[in-house]
Amino acid sequence: MKTLPSIDSESLLNVLTQLLNIPSPTGFTHLAIQYCEQVLSPFSALSLRRNRKGALIAEWEGEQADALRGVTAHVDTLGAMVKEIKSNGRLKLTPLGGFAWNTVEGEGCTVFTQSGKTVRGSLLLTKASAHVYGKQVSETSREAENLEVRLDARTTSAEQTRALGIEVGDFVAFDPRVEVNEGFIRSRHLDDKACVACLIAAIQTLHVNGLKPRQSTTFLISNYEEVGHGAAVGFPPQLAELLVVDMAAVGEGQSSDEFHASLCVKDSGGPYHHEFSQKLRRIAEQAGIAYKVDTYPYYGSDGEAYWRAGGDVAVALIGPGIDASHNYERTHLEALLATTQWIVAYLLSE
Repeated sequence: MKTLPSIDSESLLNVLTQLLNIPSPTGFTHLAIQYCEQVLSPFSALSLRRNRKGALIAEWEGEQADALRGVTAHVDTLGAMVKEIKSNGRLKLTPLGGFAWNTVEGEGCTVFTQSGKTVRGSLLLTKASAHVYGKQVSETSREAENLEVRLDARTTSAEQTRALGIEVGDFVAFDPRVEVNEGFIRSRHLDDKACVACLIAAIQTLHVNGLKPRQSTTFLISNYEEVGHGAAVGFPPQLAELLVVDMAAVGEGQSSDEFHASLCVKDSGGPYHHEFSQKLRRIAEQAGIAYKVDTYPYYGSDGEAYWRAGGDVAVALIGPGIDASHNYERTHLEALLATTQWIVAYLLSE
């Protein structure tokens, strides 16, 4: 068994907690990207830049450069935009990414206006009061037409709401409600901020131990994964392998759980690269990392975005098990540490 350097779990959890509390719905990720840039900037071996899409790219020269590697995780999350300012002053939304409306019903949210001002509110049924609407509260379908943002402001008309600076197209972020307890991390948007934290922790681990990747590696923190094109660009054309780090979905019929890292061998886009997946199995086994293997029927990744954009590269996917994906999610520190160790072992491998 290869002995890996230890992971600073306190630092990992601190980065994750900070990142979860930074709103970053798809299309409005600059604050989270800026935070990642600040965290990575002390690591002098990295060359940092942003591409024109706003993603963060970190390049690290390895011991060799004959089989370039890429590692990616995404910082963008589910969210919404203002679709309509209603006559009662409340807001109708259009979703960003594939979530079900019932998963955010009753949740607090923040509206980001064009002027930079923020306005708080909550997402509710248009007929939310059980004492007024009776059975309609439970029988109403949870879809955009039947939901609205109730703003925490004195407004009962579209004109009053516009006077707050709110307009169609403003971004809306839902509260993450982060809690760390007994090793569990419970929050919205662990997909995929948990994996961004693991990627950063892996880089930190190599740096503090005076190590460098075996092959020159491009790290991409992407910002449009939830809408299908996050990592379509950002890697050198000579890339040989792309390791995608994204959540493992936990639920009935799945082998993934909250305490392990998982290897995804197939999702809605088909199978990942078999030889690369086999290589990752061997790396994990040699390093003593227990892992699960799984397939996900309603799942896609940035690796497939790069493939569809014409990337001629072997792609494989690993990540921590996360319960209740695209809902109020939960994972455990054990899964985060296992994922980080797997990234470290891969970066050091032949």
